[in-house]
Amino acid sequence: MDNFEESPISSVGRISVVIPMVNEAHNVERLVSDLAAQDFRGEVEILVADGGSTDGSVDLLRTSADRAGLTITILENPARLVAHGLNSCVARATGDLIVRLDCKSHYPPDYLRRSAIASEETGAWTIGGLLLTEGRTPTGRAVGSAMASPFGGLGWTRRTGTRRVEVDTVYLGAFRPEAFRRAGLFDPEMGDNHDEEFNIRVRQAGGRVVSDPAVRAYYTPPDSFERVFARYFSYGFYKVPVMLKHRRIVTMRSLAPMAFLATSALLAPAALRFPRARRMLAAELAVYAVAASAFGAASIVRRRERWGLLPRVILIFPTFHVAYALGMIEGLRRAIARPTTQTQRSDTPARR
Repeated sequence: MDNFEESPISSVGRISVVIPMVNEAHNVERLVSDLAAQDFRGEVEILVADGGSTDGSVDLLRTSADRAGLTITILENPARLVAHGLNSCVARATGDLIVRLDCKSHYPPDYLRRSAIASEETGAWTIGGLLLTEGRTPTGRAVGSAMASPFGGLGWTRRTGTRRVEVDTVYLGAFRPEAFRRAGLFDPEMGDNHDEEFNIRVRQAGGRVVSDPAVRAYYTPPDSFERVFARYFSYGFYKVPVMLKHRRIVTMRSLAPMAFLATSALLAPAALRFPRARRMLAAELAVYAVAASAFGAASIVRRRERWGLLPRVILIFPTFHVAYALGMIEGLRRAIARPTTQTQRSDTPARR
């Protein structure tokens, strides 16, 4: 998918920035600062869907925006779901390009401009870029190092490269309004995978999803093992409704964590009685440990981190994979138990 013909379309004179938010008081001032520093020369409207924040996020957002000279429209998102909030913003958006931002990320001054240029020059309905990680604590830096590695497994194909390529999905995304007219809105039933599922429909409707390495966002990863586990459990859980909705495996890579966990779980009891099973289990775990160590070390070197961080990076990998696998197993269990019942918010994992 590295080669594709560019299809220039109408210029982007107005951008609608859409942002879901809930309890982000510690991030909104940086977000407003990033928005105020954007060098896009056209018009920009900012729409924020708040999911009932209780930490003063809304007031702080308004105060920061007034101080920066920005006009921000705040919409209510009583469902507290990211997809619902985004859909409310999209319904109000009037821009030639709809750019989704997240409160947990940092955006260089050229983020909007480069998104607009990529949209104009490629004609893609969805534009994304490189996801770079910036941890604030030792554990957060370890998570960032693991995420930046191919062994991390979550969208790693979009973190490297020097040219525009067509991809399955992107982090955040900048969308032509036509994408929503032709593919529909985000599906709240897809939970944390609403963006991936939406981009599947974009491609099915005839649009393209393009990653441009010139578009860069800096993401702040979770800073505790518990949060990492919860996040990746949710990713795995909501991979199932995406696959069921489209009746196909989205990527074979997504099945690798569950395959690893399943084979280990099957071999473990057998290893108590059978030497061959014991050797197979030892070999599988040894290969995994070597891979985690090698990829962790490579990420440490590439990111110029301290070597003392390596043990945490190595431990993050199984946290990723086991949480994802357990989430997928739980998603499959619920799908089998209630094949005709839609997943309800009250009994599903916490959202991002």
